Amino acid sequence: MLTTWQTYQRDHARSIDAALALLLFGLSFSGSTITFQGGASSVPWWPAVLLTGVSCAALLWRRDHPRTVVAVVTGCAVGVAALGYLLTVLLLGPVMVGLFALAFRTDRRTANTYTLVTIGLLVVTAMAAGPAAEPLVLKTIAPAAWLLLPTSLGTVARMRSEYLEAAQTRAEQAERTREELARHRVAEERMRIARELHDVVAHHLALANAQAGTAAHVVRNRPDQAQQMLAELSATTSSALRELKAAVGLLRQTDDPEAPLEPAPGLARLPDLVAALSAAGLDVTVTVADGGPPRALSPGADLTAYRIVQEALTNVTKHAGTKEARVELAYSHEWLSIAVTDQGAGPPARRPSAPAAPAPDSGFGLIGMRERAHSVGGRLRTGPRPDGGFQVLAELPLPSRAPKDPSPKEDTAS
Repeated sequence: MLTTWQTYQRDHARSIDAALALLLFGLSFSGSTITFQGGASSVPWWPAVLLTGVSCAALLWRRDHPRTVVAVVTGCAVGVAALGYLLTVLLLGPVMVGLFALAFRTDRRTANTYTLVTIGLLVVTAMAAGPAAEPLVLKTIAPAAWLLLPTSLGTVARMRSEYLEAAQTRAEQAERTREELARHRVAEERMRIARELHDVVAHHLALANAQAGTAAHVVRNRPDQAQQMLAELSATTSSALRELKAAVGLLRQTDDPEAPLEPAPGLARLPDLVAALSAAGLDVTVTVADGGPPRALSPGADLTAYRIVQEALTNVTKHAGTKEARVELAYSHEWLSIAVTDQGAGPPARRPSAPAAPAPDSGFGLIGMRERAHSVGGRLRTGPRPDGGFQVLAELPLPSRAPKDPSPKEDTAS
């Protein structure tokens, strides 16, 4: 952010340059009359004032053409020295301002080169044409010191300006990075909520469709069973509305009194899921392998496991053309393996009209399951079984595995 003085300099640059030139031109009158030990000058005052006037006028262009300005003011200063004037700071003022501008607006090598050349020309000229009574130190060391000072100050000012500009650039870049990270997180949250909504809507609509179809099939022959199916259909739609409210409620503010308080579903709700699917005509068998005792998952992995089973069983009701499915859970030291399989609709010769199982990478349901598994550091494989049917194989990390290997491994279709 620019300070008040920097803003004023930017808005009144020409006025400041003109005032500086007039000030240096006024000082040149006094500089043209100074002699060593108060002795009388052998040259009149006006040639020095005329040359310094040209130098001061040239300073008006030092911002746009610093090299040319330094060349002009150096030539005028050499002329002043050649006429025999004492090279005081009053007469060297235009050269000092020109060298400061050159050091501030160019690189260090250019500024040092111009400064050394200027010092060399002035020292040689002063030694050759300067007053004979003037000490050697005033002809050599004094001009060199006066001209090295503005070059050093200009270099320091340039480096400070570059540092501040770099710091401001880094701050702006960090701000943009924070904004991009925030947008990325918002996009990830939207994708997570979209997957949640897809799983809820797809599962309950498929279940409701299966229940409605079964009820329509038995309504004439078994009205009592049809009435029970319709009651279960009502329960299914009510459950869908509750889960939709819970999922959409994630978009509410934390201080919203209507924010959902129901915990996210997990494997503990598998019996409810199996019961709902059984009411729709799908017989689901859930088994736990003997590889190891059941262990608690992290909340994210628990939700992911439930949604993968839910989506896989939903696909069975929509695509498999079978009334049976199997869910097998296997716990190892580091992973929970989930296998959801079905027998399919039988050989094509026997059931030519049965719907085909989805391809391993087709459909948003399979993509959603794979993304869910990846999000918690797991992996997922899908594909047809060699002896018929379709299978979904998921491996999710248990809490001891998640911190060590959070990156998902590559999936392969089985």
